[in-house]
Amino acid sequence: MEIIDPYYVVIAISLTIILSYIFNLIASKTNIPSVLLLILLGVLLKQAADWFDIQAGETAFKVLEILGIVGLIMIVLEAALDLEITKEKWPIIWKAFSVALFSLVASAFACALIIQYFIVDDFFRAMVYAIPLSIMSSAIVIPSVGGLEHDKKEFMVYDSTFSDILGIMFFYFLIGNANTTEKHEIVLGVVGNIAVTIGLSVAISYALVLIFQKLDTQVKLFLLIAVLLLMYSIGKLFHLSSLLIILIFGLVLNNHQLFFKGYLKKMLDSRAVFGILHNFRLVTMESAFVVRTFFFVIFGITISLGSLLNWKVALISLLLVSALLLVRFVMLKIFARKNILPQLFIAPRGLITILLFFAIPAEMVLPEFNAGILLYVILISSFAMTFALILGGTKIKPYDDFADNYWEQVDEEIDTIPTQEKQALEKQEKNGEPI
Repeated sequence: MEIIDPYYVVIAISLTIILSYIFNLIASKTNIPSVLLLILLGVLLKQAADWFDIQAGETAFKVLEILGIVGLIMIVLEAALDLEITKEKWPIIWKAFSVALFSLVASAFACALIIQYFIVDDFFRAMVYAIPLSIMSSAIVIPSVGGLEHDKKEFMVYDSTFSDILGIMFFYFLIGNANTTEKHEIVLGVVGNIAVTIGLSVAISYALVLIFQKLDTQVKLFLLIAVLLLMYSIGKLFHLSSLLIILIFGLVLNNHQLFFKGYLKKMLDSRAVFGILHNFRLVTMESAFVVRTFFFVIFGITISLGSLLNWKVALISLLLVSALLLVRFVMLKIFARKNILPQLFIAPRGLITILLFFAIPAEMVLPEFNAGILLYVILISSFAMTFALILGGTKIKPYDDFADNYWEQVDEEIDTIPTQEKQALEKQEKNGEPI
C-alpha cells in the first residue's frame, strides 16, 4: 500500500479551505451559493481521482461519517447561539417556530407518500427518508440572508434554525423507536427520554457556565467544545436525546441574563460570560466553516453523476421539491399571511439533509433509493433560493446580528459595574479591544 506524502495532504487541506473562502466571495458577487461550488469541487476531484486510478471512495465515506457527527453538533450549537430569546422578538420567534414545525411535519408526510408510491411500499421507511428532505439548511440560509429586510432576515434565521433542530430530533426519535409496536410505548419513551435529557441538560449547562467563567486561562474554548462533544457521545451511548444537551447549553449561554435570575445572578460574572460567549461564537463559526467545507467537498467526491441522467430520478425530485414548496407556501400564508417573498423560495436543503441520510441505520437503507434524488433536491432548492434573491434585488450576504450589537451589549454591561472598572473597560472599547 502506497503511503501518501503528508505534505501533499497538508497542501490539499490548505487549498480546500482557501478555495472555500474564495467561493464565499464569489457567492457574495454572483448569488451562487458556495455550497454548490464546494460540491462541484468534490465532483471534479472525484473525476481527477478516477483519471489517475486513485480509489478514495471507502476512505471518503469514513471521513464523511466522522465529519457528520462533529458537523451535527457544531450546527446545532451555532444555531442555538443565534437564538436570542427576548420579549421584543417573541412575535417573530413563535411565527418562525410554527412555520418550521408544521412545515416539517406536513413536508415529511407529503414526501413520504411520494417515496412510498414510487420507491418502497413501507410508509415507515419512506418517512425515514422523507424527514431529511424536509429540513431546511441553516448552514446555507444564515450565510445568505444578510441582505434582506431586518424582519425577514430574523425570521429566516429563526425559521431555518428551528427547522434544523426539530428535524434532527424528529429523525432520531423515529429511528430510535423503529422496533416499538405499541403507540403508548413510543409516546412514553419519547416523553421520558426528553424529560430526562432536558433535566440533565439544564443542570449541565448551568454548571458549565459557572465553572468556565471561573477559569483563569486563555486556552479554554476548545476545552469547552471537547466537554460538549464528550457529553454528546456519552448521552448517545445511554440512548438520550444528546442534541438537546448542545441546544440547551447554547440557549443558556446566549441568554444568560434570562436564565440567571435572583440568587443565581449573584453567582454570575456577566463580563466573563459575555467574553466567553463572544469568543465562543467566533470559534464555533470558524469550526463550523471548516467542517462544512470538507463535508460538502467529500460529499461531492461520493456522487455518481450517472444517477442524474435517470428520468425517473429527475421526475421524483421535481415532485418532492414541488411538494416542499407547496407546503411552505401554505404555512407562510397561515402564519406570516402577507409579504412572503422571497422567504417562500429561501428553503434550501443541504448539510443536515446529507448528514441524516448517512445516519440512516443499515437495516432501514433502501437500495432502490437513488442518491441522485438527494443531489437533485439540493441543487433545485439552492438554485430556487438564488433566483429568488436575484429577482428580489438582494445579494447573498452573511447574517451576523451578534457582531452588529456587540458594542451595544458591552455598553450595557459597562453601565452595571463600578466607576474605576468602567473607565478601564471604556478605554479597552475605545482601543477596539474585545472585552
